[in-house]
Amino acid sequence: MEKNELYPIFLKVAQLNVLIVGGGNVGLEKLTFLLKSSPNANVTIVSITFLPELIELANKHDVKLVEDSYKVSYLDGRHIVIATTDNIDVNVQVYKDCKERTILVNVADNPPYCDFYMGGIVTKGNIKIAISTNGKSPTLAKRLRQFFEDVIPENIDDLAKNLNTYRKTLKGDFQEKLTTLNTLTKGIINKKD
Repeated sequence: MEKNELYPIFLKVAQLNVLIVGGGNVGLEKLTFLLKSSPNANVTIVSITFLPELIELANKHDVKLVEDSYKVSYLDGRHIVIATTDNIDVNVQVYKDCKERTILVNVADNPPYCDFYMGGIVTKGNIKIAISTNGKSPTLAKRLRQFFEDVIPENIDDLAKNLNTYRKTLKGDFQEKLTTLNTLTKGIINKKD
């Protein structure tokens, strides 16, 4: 059985420089996904053409649009790059250029050319859950996201805020605080016998 060895992290993309190469349907999908989770993401998109919907979304979120073909100079200062063009040769070149510069890169719908995948995300206030199928089934990730959105209560954020306030009042070392919070939160999961 193949294992999912991906390591999930939560990036502060408002503090990073993200480049999307391609302004078509896939570029729109990736931008929408990114901005849904991080509305203040620092994003630039380079493309020879842009879908009107992408332009509209970009304008709402202060995303910089550059009308041009891809050039390696657009990688300067980038932390993350997402290649979404219809031209596989351009996407592979973006990948190779990023690898030479140790920039994290995702070539949409091409797992061998990805350092990371953009999985399903469930957000309820401060609570965020990332879902990965190891690039095998974006549809399953979407269905799992919908499931968790339905079963996680809307007031879970209130619980997180209250626990944070309570945590600040606790005395003792890390282990004592952890034991107290673990005891307090055991009731959140009701196991059925």
